[in-house]
Amino acid sequence: MAQTVLMPQLGESVTEGTIGQWLKKVGDAVDKYESLLEVLTDKVNAEVPAPVAGTIAKILVENGQTVPIGTPICEIEVQGGQTETAPVADAEPVQADEPQSQPSKSPTVAAETDDGQRGRYSPAVRRLAHERGIDPALLTGTGAGGRVTRDDVLSASDAHEKPTATVAAPTPKPAAHESTAVAAMVPGAPAVIDEEDTLQPLNNVRKVIAERMVRSKQTVPHAWLMVEVDVTGLVALRTKLKEEFKAREGVSLTFMPFMIRAVVSALRTVPSMNAQWNGDSIVMKKRINVGMAAATDRGLIVPVIKDADQKNIVGLAKASQDLVKRARNGRLTMDDLSGGTFTVDNTGAVGTVLTYPVINAPEVGIVTMESIVKRPVVVGDMIAIRSMVNVCLSFDHRVVDGAEAGQFVTTIKTELEAITQETSIY
Repeated sequence: MAQTVLMPQLGESVTEGTIGQWLKKVGDAVDKYESLLEVLTDKVNAEVPAPVAGTIAKILVENGQTVPIGTPICEIEVQGGQTETAPVADAEPVQADEPQSQPSKSPTVAAETDDGQRGRYSPAVRRLAHERGIDPALLTGTGAGGRVTRDDVLSASDAHEKPTATVAAPTPKPAAHESTAVAAMVPGAPAVIDEEDTLQPLNNVRKVIAERMVRSKQTVPHAWLMVEVDVTGLVALRTKLKEEFKAREGVSLTFMPFMIRAVVSALRTVPSMNAQWNGDSIVMKKRINVGMAAATDRGLIVPVIKDADQKNIVGLAKASQDLVKRARNGRLTMDDLSGGTFTVDNTGAVGTVLTYPVINAPEVGIVTMESIVKRPVVVGDMIAIRSMVNVCLSFDHRVVDGAEAGQFVTTIKTELEAITQETSIY
């Protein structure tokens, strides 16, 4: 019996995936739950387990190809029976909204109005239509069952932008709720290549990082601010506990769990920071899931600590170090990479004292913890040597104003400066 494996759901609002690397080839035996391939998610190659044991019979999608969720990607031959379709383990069943290889066999019909029918358009289609100033309800869909696809939106956008031979095409106007700052993608200046230079092709991870960063900077109005924080008490507490903590808990006690805990308090105080931009609405997230930017040899990735508000310092230390370790070993699961509501970046680990991070859209904020340095500081009427750190925040000005952003970083400052050698980590 041959079982067909489908492209799994890669996370919330994700409609397609890229094959990063096949870990098995045709003819190889594979055990159930053994790593089958790497699929390129938002910022990482995540290993996907085999749903059944057997032998790889066919590979239907090659390395580097991008296909919609639910697309058959390979066949695994097992003993007995007829061909069946098996989703990858832990994948969520979805409809193939945007088939890219074959036209729909059903009659083409006009798309329904988006009001009350948001499910008619995938998140990718809604986002693209919003960016291009196109109303998807006015388009005739060419996808399955008449659904509007990305190509439909792009075609409509091109029709607006390209003038005919006799009539100049009008400039498309954005929807009433759309920011006029959302502009068409502008190609960068070409590189100057000398004879002694070498060209390094982009790997799949770097391509996705580039696309996400360009999209964030071109579609999100970034604003930035910073506060100085006196973490002398925090440094003293960590120095006091780190040896005992390592021996008892089996992980190192770093500054990151304290920073995440302070961010959680700030998100509770300013809930508009724990939100997502949704075009014509703002999604206020109930759960607090903190993403951590982590550097790996394949690029920057953002694994997520789910329900970070329900963990103490010990729990955050274990969760964060487990995620970073598995990220660098390429052992993250799809769930580890989805559901983030806010991102924290420990840029101080590489020695920086001031950074301007790029927002991990559709989240509305990202905060950095810079290097902790000793500096002379005025305390009362005296000058003292204190351990100081800069905390930097980039925020989406469509959702959050300066007063709220200021309250957010001030809460982080207050939480960190309240830590003393007597603070409990349990």
